[in-house]
Amino acid sequence: MIDGQAFAPRVWHLAHGRQIELGPRSVLMGILNVTPDSFSDGGRYGGDVSRAVEAALGLVEEGAGIIDIGGESTRPGAVPVTADEEMARILPVIEALAKRSDCLISVDTYRSATAAAAVERGAHIVNDVWGAQRDRAIADVAARTGAGLCLMHTGRERERLTDVIEDQVQFLEVSLAIAAKAGVETSRIVLDPGFGFAKNAQEDLTLMMRLGALHRFGRPLLVGTSRKRFVRGTLTHETADSDAATAATSVLLRERGAAIFRVHRIGPSRDALALTDAALSTLREGEP
Repeated sequence: MIDGQAFAPRVWHLAHGRQIELGPRSVLMGILNVTPDSFSDGGRYGGDVSRAVEAALGLVEEGAGIIDIGGESTRPGAVPVTADEEMARILPVIEALAKRSDCLISVDTYRSATAAAAVERGAHIVNDVWGAQRDRAIADVAARTGAGLCLMHTGRERERLTDVIEDQVQFLEVSLAIAAKAGVETSRIVLDPGFGFAKNAQEDLTLMMRLGALHRFGRPLLVGTSRKRFVRGTLTHETADSDAATAATSVLLRERGAAIFRVHRIGPSRDALALTDAALSTLREGEP
């Protein structure tokens, strides 16, 4: 289960001369949705820049190393927004947060125009849920600006292979080829298996347990299981959220070499991962 390559120190190079070490310690990415219809926290921060920034600062204080800001809901059935509307929602928040904090900022978008504007205003990372396959120019933006690029797998709007890992490999190889053609340096790329994106619960659970197979790409892995349907579906009782269950997935995925954990609530996964990292370090050091 322990993959030495996954836990070895690797520097993720980002825009504006920033970088972050991945591998030995888990990194938490706090989710900040400035949308009216996100599946978990829609409407909480949309349209209120100061409130959104305060929420981001709260996530940083709790232990988030990265804040991921999105202006369009990616839940199934969500109504798409225009690029102008997406930018109107997120750019003021990114600009204000960059002035208030030196935290790393990620923009959750698949649009190259939005990505370019976000990096110009202070974002360090472009997080694309379509793996650069919907708007390929987003890879050009990453290459030109030096932004970190997260390429996520999705099963939406495409024929999928039956085996979840084979489908991951087929999709991500295309995404990596797009990034390479654009000139994105390998050290600026991380991969995301895309839990919940056109995958059923059994596929998500299988993917979670077989995550280690994705280390074949030699890139750090970012995972986002927070409050996803497959997590909530395992619970035997009604609850307002599934943050404790999300923390359990974080532990399982960390054991399989995930480096970055995208979550709504920092505390539960922060504490669970701190213990996991401590335990894993003893194994890597060869202690009994």
